[in-house]
Amino acid sequence: MFTGLIESVGGVRELRRTAGSAILTVSAAFPDDSYRLGESIAVNGACLTVVAFGGGTFRADVSPETLNCTTIGALAAGQRVNLERALRLGDRLGGHMVSGHVDGVATLMARRNDGNAQRLTFALEAKEIRFLVEKGSVAIDGISLTVNSVEADSFTVAIIPHTLQNTTLAGIKVGQQVNIESDLIAKYVLRLFPGQSESAPPERPAMSLDFLAKHGFL
Repeated sequence: MFTGLIESVGGVRELRRTAGSAILTVSAAFPDDSYRLGESIAVNGACLTVVAFGGGTFRADVSPETLNCTTIGALAAGQRVNLERALRLGDRLGGHMVSGHVDGVATLMARRNDGNAQRLTFALEAKEIRFLVEKGSVAIDGISLTVNSVEADSFTVAIIPHTLQNTTLAGIKVGQQVNIESDLIAKYVLRLFPGQSESAPPERPAMSLDFLAKHGFL
């Protein structure tokens, strides 16, 4: 579990393809003696497992599923990536609950100055955008952000100077793709409503005020 607060920006040393999967090596500012084999690190929002480390780098195996559902497969040597280590019990939850399980890929449509911030507009498929709500949370390349507005096939976020300076968003260009993870709670809530979720069991009772009152929630 992560918070979406980026700890460091690392660099891709190598992405080596291996029969449908890949091995990713990343340079990071984390001390070598702070790693543990098997720990989770979010790389541009995708939760990966550390399988080796040393010399200022760590290595992670990348499954075919991760290559298919994220932008990890498009990474190249020298590219900067957002890094966050897993949340520890007792840490402040300054962002929002982020699982590191990427839902889909969005494309930057436009960026413009907006006071001291920059407003970014992303195109996103309808099957993913249904989980977003105005003033809700979304993780973009692992960064916890507030959704400013939502349209049928796009949404906007505002990026403050601190975030621009300390993440990869400063260099993002129109047409570039990013990893998207919507709010985990929103996905569970939507599943409770028959007809709203493709995976919702058809026999589940419809959610309504009467249903909530009957079960003691009102």
